Amino acid sequence: MLRDLLAGPIRVVNVGLEQFASDLRAAGVEVADVEWSPPAAGPCALALADRLESGTTPGDRIDAANREAVDRMLRAEPVLVDVRPADEVVPGMRDRLLLHAGPPVAWDRMCGPMRGEMAGAAVLEGWAGDLDEATRLASGGGIDLAPNHHHDTVGPMTGVTTRSMPVMVVENRTFGNRAFCTLNEGLGKVMRFGGNDADVRARLRWIAEVLGPALGGALRSGNGVALKGIVARGLAAGDEMHQRNVACTGLLLRELAPALARSVDSREALVAILAFIAGNDQFFLNVAMALGKAVADPARGVEHSSLVTAMSRNGTDFGIRLSGTGDRWFTAPVEMPRGLYFPGFTEEDANPDMGDSTIVETVGLGGFAMAAAPAVAGFVGAGSAAEAAGYTRRMYEITLARNAEWTIPALDFAGVPTGIDARRVVASGFAPTINTGIAHREPGVGQVGAGVVRAPMDCFAQALGALAEGVE
Repeated sequence: MLRDLLAGPIRVVNVGLEQFASDLRAAGVEVADVEWSPPAAGPCALALADRLESGTTPGDRIDAANREAVDRMLRAEPVLVDVRPADEVVPGMRDRLLLHAGPPVAWDRMCGPMRGEMAGAAVLEGWAGDLDEATRLASGGGIDLAPNHHHDTVGPMTGVTTRSMPVMVVENRTFGNRAFCTLNEGLGKVMRFGGNDADVRARLRWIAEVLGPALGGALRSGNGVALKGIVARGLAAGDEMHQRNVACTGLLLRELAPALARSVDSREALVAILAFIAGNDQFFLNVAMALGKAVADPARGVEHSSLVTAMSRNGTDFGIRLSGTGDRWFTAPVEMPRGLYFPGFTEEDANPDMGDSTIVETVGLGGFAMAAAPAVAGFVGAGSAAEAAGYTRRMYEITLARNAEWTIPALDFAGVPTGIDARRVVASGFAPTINTGIAHREPGVGQVGAGVVRAPMDCFAQALGALAEGVE
């Protein structure tokens, strides 16, 4: 039998790095690659994950809790109901308070673009006359800083939210909770990527004085815009709701346009509003983020549950929360994205990953739904459409359910992978995949690319250890 095997054509399976098989490929040998890497969580975390698996007493308790937590996610009914200034609706919003993306971070540990955005926001609010004065004010403790997530809010990239900024209000009508997110500024040099000059601030003032009030009036004139169906249609049309929102932006505009036409008195203002939304393919991203927060929050606080209710990053730390450990953050150093850069920029210019936008992956969209958006694969450096589908398939390994209302045509209409289980993340070695933009590391420059990043495994190992303490 060995002689017969050696007499036939060489068949090679390569496990691990592609370089292992490069010489064979160069010689014309067909090689099948198997993606594999040593478990990243370490032997202690793997032993803990095994001890908490189904079939053990603590594992069975976690299973029961997870069924309840993920069911709350799946039963959510998010509706966009209003747009209001943050100080009218965001809990705890006050003067001299700046909300930011990610887990808590002090000024002296903030990355460059986040400091730049904080300075720009302070000037926008009139707390400082220029950026230098704003920087001195913030570094000296003259401004309070807090995570968006601590105020039922999310924000993209640097994520700044101030009292005067209009925020979208998404209501989860199943559970009655609300979540908030600022309006998307468009592309280019914008505050969410650390832009803070006069043009950036002028655009934000127009959003606060014209766009926000118009959208709020239009939404209040009806019964809001149900969002679950828009997301479902967006997935069928090639969106994944993180890096591609083209279809959903168009669908939302179609819902809003008649009410805007009825409620906006100035024809010039109406034209500017419609043109702004139609010209911004990422307008729906911020809606999807508020949706994600509204969907995930009711799953918080289920005793013993290992379901992840938030993932977020601030350019310094990556943080997660588990349902069964309440509002406690588990953090690790944030990673650098792998992706494509705009002309003139390289990875040397990039800032580590940041933003609350990972809330969309937390509910099964973004990188978890990459198979629905083959056009995104090349843009974020993921490679082929087949590789994009591979990202989604791996996320099924670490989640608790498939959302039957949000399906992916390319995977025979399988539901998106929903409900990240910290146990499965640690046991499998598959960290959540996140689609993301890439900001320049210096303040004031803006976006320099887009890519894919992994959540740090250590966050999940820490969270699982804390959960285990209360579930024995």
